[in-house]
Amino acid sequence: MKKVDLDLYADYLLSTFGAATATGLSAMVEGEVSHDQITRFLSAQEYTSKDLWQQVKSTVRAVECEAGVLIFDDTIQKKAWTDESELMCWHFDHCSGRTVKGINLLNALYHCNGTSIPVAFELVKKPLQYCDIKTRRVKRKSEVTKNELMRNMIEVCLGNALKFRFVLMDSWFSSKENFDFITGKERHFIAALKDNRLVALSEEDRKKKRFVRVDELHFPEQTAVQGWLKGYAKAVRLVRQVFKNKDGSTGILHLVCSDLTCDYDAITTTYKKRWQVEVFHKSLKSNANLAKSPTRTVRTQSNHVFMSIYAAFKLECLSIKNKLNPFALCRKLLINASRTAYAQLQLFWATA
Repeated sequence: MKKVDLDLYADYLLSTFGAATATGLSAMVEGEVSHDQITRFLSAQEYTSKDLWQQVKSTVRAVECEAGVLIFDDTIQKKAWTDESELMCWHFDHCSGRTVKGINLLNALYHCNGTSIPVAFELVKKPLQYCDIKTRRVKRKSEVTKNELMRNMIEVCLGNALKFRFVLMDSWFSSKENFDFITGKERHFIAALKDNRLVALSEEDRKKKRFVRVDELHFPEQTAVQGWLKGYAKAVRLVRQVFKNKDGSTGILHLVCSDLTCDYDAITTTYKKRWQVEVFHKSLKSNANLAKSPTRTVRTQSNHVFMSIYAAFKLECLSIKNKLNPFALCRKLLINASRTAYAQLQLFWATA
């Protein structure tokens, strides 16, 4: 990997406010780098989590500790008008409740000592095509599930000797296989549960298969109780968190934790850190131009995603040094760009 080209492209993604193109980058540096060089850079090789780790490793080592958390979540970047491929295809978006066309990205975000760093990623590809019997339409599916991808990413992070205590995830990753895998690696998990997840609050109820929905359980608020999930052999701690939404409505979140020493405050405080991955995804789309690339091939599209992740990481490093959040930093860049454009426009008027 050419580090100079990587940093140039990442900085371009952070500083441009339109479509991110090779010709646009070349024009920004006044032709010092040709657009052909950028095109060759994007298509020369496929950049993966291994390449990302090489770029973030030194920063991770400076902030990591045993109390760190590893956060998993996926996001979809909609690309309705781009040609379909195994990468650019249809995915179910649980936020909108429907299938959308775009790129599905699974991220592993490491959070420790107030710093959030992307340490691994996987792009969900669907190379297998089949005919849906009901609709008689050609559809695509992946060779591996997102849960399998997550477990592979945890294995990679452990192989990189990353220090963390908890894996945090939402209800879409709260499977028995994931729980067994994480505890089998001598780590703990805190995960959200769907309301219909079946739970028993005593060993006797579990043995007699007297399970009830978690949203129908009666236990004191702000209390962690011990219980058993149906299909999962080990005891867990269960928490019900009640909160107010922005619209004034009441929301309820059920959490499960594998560490039986944790109380209500420890579980809820730790799980709050999961929100950092939502902030990262927003920064990836708003600040690092994830969607604004006209790349057409699977390799250049996936490499652009890698560059956007690296750009978001660089922005996080800058925000720490300047004690400004990433969005405030990009706002400053936008204001300065507007001032420069305004001054140039006035110069044009003066000479017209």
